[in-house]
Amino acid sequence: MKKKAEKKGTTWKKNPWLYIGILFFIFAAFIFYKVVYSKKEAPEKTIPVLDTALYDLKMKELANILPPKDTGLRIDPKTKQPVLVAAPKLNPWPVATVYPNVGAILPFHRIVAYYGNFYSTKMGVLGEYPEDQMLAKLNEEVEKWKIADPVTPPIPAIHYIAVTAQGSPGADGKYRFRMPDDQIEKAIRVAGKINALVFLDIQVGLSNLQTEVPLLEKYLKMPQVHLAVDPEFSMKGGAKPGTVIGTYDASDINFTADYLAKIVKENNLPPKILIVHRFTQNMVTNYKEIKPLPEVQIVMDMDGWGFQAKKISTYKQFIYKEPVQFTGFKLFYKNDILEKGTVLFTPEQLLKLSPRPIYIQYQ
Repeated sequence: MKKKAEKKGTTWKKNPWLYIGILFFIFAAFIFYKVVYSKKEAPEKTIPVLDTALYDLKMKELANILPPKDTGLRIDPKTKQPVLVAAPKLNPWPVATVYPNVGAILPFHRIVAYYGNFYSTKMGVLGEYPEDQMLAKLNEEVEKWKIADPVTPPIPAIHYIAVTAQGSPGADGKYRFRMPDDQIEKAIRVAGKINALVFLDIQVGLSNLQTEVPLLEKYLKMPQVHLAVDPEFSMKGGAKPGTVIGTYDASDINFTADYLAKIVKENNLPPKILIVHRFTQNMVTNYKEIKPLPEVQIVMDMDGWGFQAKKISTYKQFIYKEPVQFTGFKLFYKNDILEKGTVLFTPEQLLKLSPRPIYIQYQ
């Protein structure tokens, strides 16, 4: 046995290149397989892109454009004489703006939001009802919209007033109160129970957006958190909030959109939504200069209360006639039905508006 072992060892020493060649062949075959065949088997990575055809279709659907009447020469049935029928006025909707980045919520979904502040039972439903009851009521409204418009799935949202205007000046004389972190985090936690979006609302008082927006940045870095600004309580003239209706200019709104866009870019987030409340002409000035961005979708929200005809008139005057990008409509459970015989709008009624609101808020 010992001699045979010695003989084998001698054979290996005499032909070392044979064994080296075999090992090299095996190694080369392995590399060839990894480079060629495994590459073919691995699924190719695709970069997601916005479905622009679907986006355009949804925007036309939101515009709710009625078929135009015939135009040109027609015979008047009474006089039997030819008359010229004027062409209908062009609908300013849908608005020609930039396409959003991939991951945009609008116009593929409708947002149904509950508004308020946890400290107050009078500022909206968020503070009026116990948490579980409030969420149950919100889900009921979401279901109504799902039935009314099944092709535009609704998403629930908690619209929380994170900076409230107030009647007293406060330590710095700005007539606004910033909610503590634990209250903002409560809004985010409550929304998480039903996979809802969060909107942080700012009422600046005698402060300004340039000061207040950056203070919410740590929350705005979260993909589910968006922003709203309320011109009603932007007191550029120095008056106390609530004594006159405030105002924002396009430059204020563009600053806010640019700031949100920076957050989106730096944190690789889907587009943010910016809600701008409005119910008078002077609440928003120079609307034509407001610039939606690929990173920021802008909703002009009709924020007025009252009976149905009054609200529709406000919508036509200040939302329809001054198009920006998307529209919203606010419903007040109490103030909209103060007058005898008045009722709250139903989803089916609001869907008849032109344009159709894509953001619905209940207070």
